[in-house]
Amino acid sequence: MADASPLPAILVTGGAARIGAEIVKGFAKAGWHVVIHHHSSHDEADELAASLPSAETVSCDLSDETAAVAMIEELATRLPDWRCLVNCAAVFRYDDATDLDPQTNREAMQVNALSPALMAQAYRAKARSEGLRCVIQITDMKIANPNPDFFSYTMSKHAAASIVPMLAKTGGEQDRVYAIAPGAILASHDQSEEETEVSHRLNLLERKTGPDEIVDAALFLSTGALKSGSTLFIDSGQHLLDQDRDVIYLAREEAEAQ
Repeated sequence: MADASPLPAILVTGGAARIGAEIVKGFAKAGWHVVIHHHSSHDEADELAASLPSAETVSCDLSDETAAVAMIEELATRLPDWRCLVNCAAVFRYDDATDLDPQTNREAMQVNALSPALMAQAYRAKARSEGLRCVIQITDMKIANPNPDFFSYTMSKHAAASIVPMLAKTGGEQDRVYAIAPGAILASHDQSEEETEVSHRLNLLERKTGPDEIVDAALFLSTGALKSGSTLFIDSGQHLLDQDRDVIYLAREEAEAQ
């Protein structure tokens, strides 16, 4: 494990892959020391860390909230300027509003909501920073435009979003709590890349939202320029629609109708 860096530090959970990895790379490019959390993606995390100027990896199963809090407390003892925690890790498994799967629900609520809430609290209690201390929850545009698909996932993201305004009412003048609510960004679940070209344009602007837009939003929020408790929807207007199903299935229904 790398020694603590004098650079401003950020922990990104789920930072070894997908959007998490993009956030890691964006902050590293901006001059931060990045801590890449992963569960089982050891090789991917190590490879990413080795490609960056100042980085380290930590492994933790976020279904174990005791281990998750311990990870935060351990990092707090040795990061001298820990300015940002991004809760990005999530599980995304299918169930729907007509048939909630209890095991899927428990896992989603634990990993996507409970552990991030406890980690945010531990970070606020323990982390040292020479500037702002900022927590960013990665939620989902489904908090404003829900549909019956991925029921437990969506339920957990609503729970994760709910902690943002509550935590914003606590802490000191240098503390901020924000959320980023992405729309469809990368191929997910059982999608092919070809399907994303259709499904990810089912928004008001009829365009694909890029992962770089999520990175830019996170960098902006890390400056503390917005009122604590704010949420940024990065989804090309998808949250302003009222969609009956997840865009994965809307696109497939459209293709079958042609």
